Formats: sequence, C-alpha cells, structure tokens
Amino acid sequence: MKVFNLLSGTTAALALVAGLAAAEPAAARDRMSPGAAAAVGVLGGLAVGTIVGATVAQPAYAAPAPVYVAPPPPPPPARVYVEEPAPIVYRHAPRRVYVERCTTEQFREWVPGWGWEYRTRQVCN
Repeated sequence: MKVFNLLSGTTAALALVAGLAAAEPAAARDRMSPGAAAAVGVLGGLAVGTIVGATVAQPAYAAPAPVYVAPPPPPPPARVYVEEPAPIVYRHAPRRVYVERCTTEQFREWVPGWGWEYRTRQVCN
C-alpha cells in the first residue's frame, strides 16, 4: 500500500510540473482582464489541488467502537439414563418359629389306698 501511495504522489507531482512547464505566459493580445486571469488561475489551481489531493489522500477507515457481547450460555447438561439391575441381597431364610401353646389342665387321679385326688398338669402342643 505504501508503494502505491508513493507512486501516485510522484505521478501527481510530475503531472503538476509538466502542466506548469507547458503553460505559456498570457500575452497582451489574449484580451483578458487581470481579474479574469486571476479567476482562471484560481480555478485551475483548485482543480489541480483537488486532483492531487484525491490521488494522495487515503481512505480513512475507522474501527468500529468496541462492543461487549456476553458469551452464550452453556448448553444444558445431557440427560443420561442408566438402567441398573436391581441389587442382589442375600438373606438367610427365615427360621421357623415354634410357639408352644401350653395350657394347664386339672384332672382327677385315683390313688390306691387314698382315693381320688385332684391334680394339675401342663400340656403343650
């Protein structure tokens, strides 16, 4: 880019020098008043200045203003379903429980030499 700027500036300077060298001084027979000659000179100078300025000038690129952009939210966690087998628990078989149901019964017994006698005894199933 710098080479292009240097080359275009040099070209514009050479064009200006060539234009000035080719210009002849105004003669008296041109029949221009001094004010008109001055106006033509000013207009020519403005035209040449515009051309040179447009050639030399670089386009001005302005950087955009910095803008804060919040980062996007993190993605939701993936749902993972894991099917696990039911836990195996080894337990002893329940013991059989025997419940004794005992009752007390009263009965009569013959006692030789004595007679009938009432006695009690415990009967369990």
